[in-house]
Amino acid sequence: MESVELKDPRPPCSRSLKIGEPTKHRRRIVLGVGPIPTSSTNMKNKIIFYIIWLGVLSLVPISLLANTPPVYVLRNSSTIANFVQRFLGLTAFTLLFFQIILGAFMEKWTNKLGGWIFRFHIIEGVIAYILIILHPISFMFFNYFLGRGLDPFYIFTGFCLLCPTRIDFFYTLGRVSFWLLNISVWAGLLRAATPYMRVNWRKFHILNYLVFVLIGIHSIGVGTDVGTPPFSFFHGPALITVGIIIIYKLFVFAKARFANKS
Repeated sequence: MESVELKDPRPPCSRSLKIGEPTKHRRRIVLGVGPIPTSSTNMKNKIIFYIIWLGVLSLVPISLLANTPPVYVLRNSSTIANFVQRFLGLTAFTLLFFQIILGAFMEKWTNKLGGWIFRFHIIEGVIAYILIILHPISFMFFNYFLGRGLDPFYIFTGFCLLCPTRIDFFYTLGRVSFWLLNISVWAGLLRAATPYMRVNWRKFHILNYLVFVLIGIHSIGVGTDVGTPPFSFFHGPALITVGIIIIYKLFVFAKARFANKS
């Protein structure tokens, strides 16, 4: 849930405007950025974005119901908890993908779509964080309904290096990603608390990229939903896309460091 401090998305004019110049020529042009979206263009872009966003999110229930028919979901408390847990996990993965795509290039998205996309990014980030909190809690109740007891310590702190089973290893990846995400989120929330955080909060926020990769691996190892169409058509490409963004960001960082040393 990467937060970006934006300048005014309406950059200064690159040329002065004459009094009486026709309205259609009064659009502000910014060298290398392009025209500021008009209200009609802004609305069109918003509609297209929401169609894509909702379309990708719709893959979650379609794939879940393909694996688990509604009759089975409603069989007992454990099957309901299991369905909720899986729904929260896949939805959080999807929202976190959009968070990274938007946050990594927020200035470009704002210039292209308008200032509303930044507000959307913030709201979606809050929703994604809530779902990520609820995901392990629903897993805890799933275990409880199976008769394994109510054990929050196992759910949140049951780490292992040499895990006894394969699935325990993937559970550990989920726990690691959960706590790394909390560090990232709270670093952003507390960025104004101390001078140190004000300067360095972005360094903690970069953890979101690692969190997404760990969640992707975790989801592959603990269930079959990510491999079920149509969600499988999104899951793999999403991981590849974020991987490319990570490589690009590392390249830009290395290039900047080299330029500074030169």
